[in-house]
Amino acid sequence: MQRVELADGADLAQWRDAARALLADGVPPEQVLWQVGAQRDLLGEVGDAMRRGGSPAGLRVPRDFLDLAGLVVAHADPRRHALLYRLLWRIARGERALLAMATDDDVAWARHAAKAVSREKHKMKAFVRFREVVDGEGSVYVAWFEPEHDVLPQVAPFFVRRFAGMRWSILTPARSAHWDGQALHLGEGARRGDAPDGDALEDLWRVYYANIFNPARLKVGAMVKEMPVRYWKNMPEAALIPALVRDAGARMHAMVDAAPTVARKAFPAPRDTPGARAAAPVGASPGLPAIHASVAACRACPLWAPATQAVPGEGPADARIMVIGEQPGDQEDLAGRPFVGPAGQLFDRALAEAGIDRATLYLTNAVKHFKFRPAGKRRLHVRADATEQAACRPWLEAELAAVRPRMVLCLGATAGQALLGRRFALLSGRGRWYRLDDGLRVLPTVHPSWLLRLSDRERPDAWRGFIADLRLLGSADGRSS
Repeated sequence: MQRVELADGADLAQWRDAARALLADGVPPEQVLWQVGAQRDLLGEVGDAMRRGGSPAGLRVPRDFLDLAGLVVAHADPRRHALLYRLLWRIARGERALLAMATDDDVAWARHAAKAVSREKHKMKAFVRFREVVDGEGSVYVAWFEPEHDVLPQVAPFFVRRFAGMRWSILTPARSAHWDGQALHLGEGARRGDAPDGDALEDLWRVYYANIFNPARLKVGAMVKEMPVRYWKNMPEAALIPALVRDAGARMHAMVDAAPTVARKAFPAPRDTPGARAAAPVGASPGLPAIHASVAACRACPLWAPATQAVPGEGPADARIMVIGEQPGDQEDLAGRPFVGPAGQLFDRALAEAGIDRATLYLTNAVKHFKFRPAGKRRLHVRADATEQAACRPWLEAELAAVRPRMVLCLGATAGQALLGRRFALLSGRGRWYRLDDGLRVLPTVHPSWLLRLSDRERPDAWRGFIADLRLLGSADGRSS
């Protein structure tokens, strides 16, 4: 028997080098014993081919085999290395179309294993929950996760792209991943006690989950299939699930029996009428840092997957004026900050001309992820649909409750409809004050991106109208912003 020791059983490169060496020596699958992480003195000598390296002359492996092997090698079954080598042996011996034979036992097992690993990677992206820990350098976010398969090395780069601006660690029993803001490091496995039990973000997660839970659409089987019970113990919102499921029937009947709901009313007010924001209940909202961290981890709609990162709001926590746009653009998506692209730069010019200091404003968007369609090397903006806007609604409500502004400037139709209802028409309703039931005053106007799309002939008049709308903020506030 040829004994092969792999230091890391989930490392495709290690397995591939060993398999090539075995093929070069003509060692058939039934004469190979694969081991992971075993002691050298217990295994005896690793074969001459392993020390020598090399591969059979002229061997070309189909790309789909390497893709398949990249997933299967992360599977938990200890037979995976032997099975992959058996497939490779058969392909090298002339069965070039082997992977197309779905009824072949080896192929069927490999396909099933690859599907299980792919599913585990998806679950890890969806169900990792970070907890904040403060050390000498500031905040670091730590998550504990128990994957069924060894997928962390394959998934960690995803978290690097999504949370590049945060320091974080993901701990699993098999290994750990650490991002220091500059480089990704993979380390040894950890224990559950090495991760924090909870933090201030968990209350926000529970409030958010309870608000998006729809009892009328509850299908327990489908929910458990998508969110298996084994993940619940590490998810703060999961503690709510038994009660939400138990009470779903009663809540649904109450919804049916209740009077129809209507959009929150908005009442036009004279431009010079001062407004007063109704006081928010004490303790009703977490602080902005907790909201921003939760926004960064949001998976409530599909927009998070293609985007680079979520873009939370920024600005003073006690800002008198909140500015709401539609969604981040290409530059905002890359930078992780609102209003930094071409439209944001034009908005800065307009604020300066209107006598408003951007640093005094809290700027955010109704939708927190960039929705786009690829066009060559460019990413073209696509308006978020009603479902995607609704998924982000709790974050906007949380920001409003935390900042408690006196006034809100809505840029564009999406922002205007987020506060004034779906029937709000921007072109007929812009440039006038609206007062909500809670006293908050809302001023809708066009989005700066609209000005960028105008012709040179149309832009001067539109620019003057935009500046006139912005100046209403200063006059209504009673002093310069």
